[in-house]
Amino acid sequence: MTEAADPTRVVPARVGPARPGPAYDAVVLAGGAARRLGGADKPGVRVGGRALLDRVLAACAGARATVVVADPRPTARPVSWAREEPPGGGPLAALDAGIRALPPEGGDAGAGNVVVLSADLPFLGDRTVPLLLETLGDTHDAATPSDPRDADAPHGVDGVLLADGDGRDQPLVAVYRRAALHRVLAALRAEHGALDGLPLRALVRNLELARITDLVASFDCDTWDDIAAARSRIREHGHVLDEWISAAKDELGIDLDVDTGVLLDLARDAAHGVARPAAPLTTFLVGYAAAQAGGGPEAVSAAAVKAAVLANRWAREAEAEAEATTGSDNATTGSTTAAPGSVAPGQDTAAPGSTSPVPGSTSPAPGSDTAAPGSVAPGPDTAAPGSTSPAPDAGRDAP
Repeated sequence: MTEAADPTRVVPARVGPARPGPAYDAVVLAGGAARRLGGADKPGVRVGGRALLDRVLAACAGARATVVVADPRPTARPVSWAREEPPGGGPLAALDAGIRALPPEGGDAGAGNVVVLSADLPFLGDRTVPLLLETLGDTHDAATPSDPRDADAPHGVDGVLLADGDGRDQPLVAVYRRAALHRVLAALRAEHGALDGLPLRALVRNLELARITDLVASFDCDTWDDIAAARSRIREHGHVLDEWISAAKDELGIDLDVDTGVLLDLARDAAHGVARPAAPLTTFLVGYAAAQAGGGPEAVSAAAVKAAVLANRWAREAEAEAEATTGSDNATTGSTTAAPGSVAPGQDTAAPGSTSPVPGSTSPAPGSDTAAPGSVAPGPDTAAPGSTSPAPDAGRDAP
């Protein structure tokens, strides 16, 4: 078989949101031996609280039909199952089994494009598959097949795959035209008698492919060090919130795109305008209200706006009450303050011009029997003013 020309041709990744691509089916290969993980159940290893297989299935959730080539197991999304013959026969035999298990192409059944993924890709984003499909569409006029067998091939190239940071092909992060897969797999079977044991490069070298370089989405977990690196990355500040939301949606069975910025702003408004515990309760109520309204991002946004307006009304009332209280306190303080230089009422202060008691000295109590200034205070044995005071005990000596 003739190898495709220019197998290293790279198509730059498009900047910005991917446009909706054509319909596709998905085949996920999840039956490897995981020897470098000591034979562990690699598709079931959890990264960010989710099994690796479930993370991959989330990335191809838009497929019309999804076939997982492995022994059946519980998954977060409904799938069909297939097994290569013989079991453990390698990736090409597994891919062939997956393709055969898809619905027939045409109409509303099987799609003409097949996304092929391995089950050990922790960082397939929401845009990975749409970008592959979009690039496949963009190469309609760009591909220039040099092999006569491709002269009548529809839309030019046979597929688009990711390349890692070192330029290595990742044929299990790719989208292929189903007709091209059937053609090459049939030719390889005729040439070798069977597909088991054949490497993936036997497929790649016989297809006209475009490539996209994506260092993150192409990262796969072959060793425990890879698993540790993946677990560490999702907890980094720039990723943890999106990772958590994706994990929670999968766990709750929710397939909904929500503007997290709207909900975070709402939580802030509720915490500041009402009370901190109001933040999680309010976002819960918004979600419940959106579900009753039929669900969807629009319902969430509408409910969030209503709740935010209410929280802001609470905040304005609290601010107005605080301003009124502050003004009342200032008025009260001003009315009970003596004029500058005056003596506050209620103090026991000498009349103007008199000598004030020294602070800390003992002053006579008001109303006590205090002599006028300069006079002698009357005592019990004291004569009336102007009389001669008898000496003590004078009465005993009188004749």
